[in-house]
Amino acid sequence: MATRPQKPSRNKHQLRTEETHRKLLAAGLRIFARDGFEASRIEDIAAEAGHTRGAFYANFDTKEDLFFALLEQQAEKRVRGIQAILDQVQTREEALGALRAFYLEGAVDRQRVLMTLEFKLFALRHGNARAEWAAAHQRIRASLKLESMERLLGSDVCDPDLQRLKKVVLEIMLSGLVLEHAYDPKRVSQKDAVALLGRMFDLVVAGL
Repeated sequence: MATRPQKPSRNKHQLRTEETHRKLLAAGLRIFARDGFEASRIEDIAAEAGHTRGAFYANFDTKEDLFFALLEQQAEKRVRGIQAILDQVQTREEALGALRAFYLEGAVDRQRVLMTLEFKLFALRHGNARAEWAAAHQRIRASLKLESMERLLGSDVCDPDLQRLKKVVLEIMLSGLVLEHAYDPKRVSQKDAVALLGRMFDLVVAGL
């Protein structure tokens, strides 16, 4: 029986390069969420990662390159998270329950919501970024197998425009409530945000 060729092992330099890349992504996520894209500086991102400007430029050409790398990373992470959840359920009811819980997690993930808002603000200020952002999302979705979502939720028999609008409404509600909670937690507590998002999910998605 023929043996499969083994993948070449990575050397120490390659491993260090990959680790530096991961640290810069993580640092960029923290700095962009904290300071906003426009105010963030490459020096601060490099320092947060424990490296120099030289290490930054060895991995990314510009601050925008890091920003879009984060956009793809976060979008892919979210879609893969949804896929992993749906791979473990068998019925529509289980799928809806799992998606509801996943959606409500966004109410406590302030960093993710703030980064989403930063991406949108960047796209508004830099018109050419809108097409790049849309293309990135399309590439990510095309590279993942979401048949289980379509099968469990019955998307194939629903109006595609209605499905799209449902997602838009839920995203707007999530962004708005998390932003309002961050701005004025006395007016909208985290408990309030979670409760409102749960009711909105039930009304919009589950049709309860």
